[in-house]
Parts: sequence; structure tokens; C-alpha cells
Amino acid sequence: MEHEATVEGVGVGVGDGGTGAPVVLLRVREELVPIFVSADQAQSMQLAIDEAPFERPLTHDLLIEMVSEFGAAIDRVRIDDLADGTFYAKIDAEQYNGGERKDAVFDARPSDGIAIALRVDCPIIVTDTVVDEAGQPPEAFEVDADDPEDLGDFDF
Repeated sequence: MEHEATVEGVGVGVGDGGTGAPVVLLRVREELVPIFVSADQAQSMQLAIDEAPFERPLTHDLLIEMVSEFGAAIDRVRIDDLADGTFYAKIDAEQYNGGERKDAVFDARPSDGIAIALRVDCPIIVTDTVVDEAGQPPEAFEVDADDPEDLGDFDF
């Protein structure tokens, strides 16, 4: 089964070993699914969340502009697998040409898919399999509101 997710936040994972990598938290089925991302991806997501303009188009903005120029649209992002600690995603798109609809599915990193979904306001879908394996109760996360940077800290 699939469930629509919301982006709960972008921050830095903090654990027993100290500060870790940037992480995006997805809320699905009353659980949080942490997905570790690069600093660039985290920044791109946070800019989209804040609706902050950037001086030059970022890669995700460029991709969306190109898709649109070719008469296509992004329908949804699916995070549909988790193997050996690696999340897998797909981007579902559609294109109309001569009145005919053509569907397309593209493999993607979840971080790219989430950054794109935040920009085009399309659903982020997560499968039960992924939530069952990676989902955690919200109580497992403490948010550090005193963080000096824009990104928050999540303790888990």
C-alpha cells in the first residue's frame, strides 16, 4: 500500500557519535522516516520549503523548467524501496503530444525527488515496505530549536 507523505523538516542528524549528515524527515502513517541527504540537497529542499528565490537556477529548478518546456509535468514522487540502507525513488511524469498522453517513470534519488516535489507541489508517496523498515515514532526525534544555522538538529 502507498501513503502520501509530508516533509516534516530538514536538519542535521545528531546521535551518540555527534553531529551527522543532513537529513530530511518525512511524516507517513503517523511515523517519521529519516532520509540522509547531502548538504547541497538539504539546502535545495530548504530553499524550496522557504520559497526563497536563488540568484541562478539550481539543478532542480532547471530540470523543472526543461520538463515544462517540453510540454510535460511531474505528477508525483514515489519512495518505493529500501535495500541495504539505501532508499530508492521514482518520478512519475506525463507529456501530452498531439492530444495523446504519454506516461514516463524515471529512477531518482529520493533527495532529488523530494526537492523537485517541493517545487512543483506534487505528492510524495511512500510504500508500506519503506515505512515498516525505516519509520520511527515522532518521540524518537528531539528538535534543537537553538541551532545557529537555518537547519535544525534532530536527535535520534
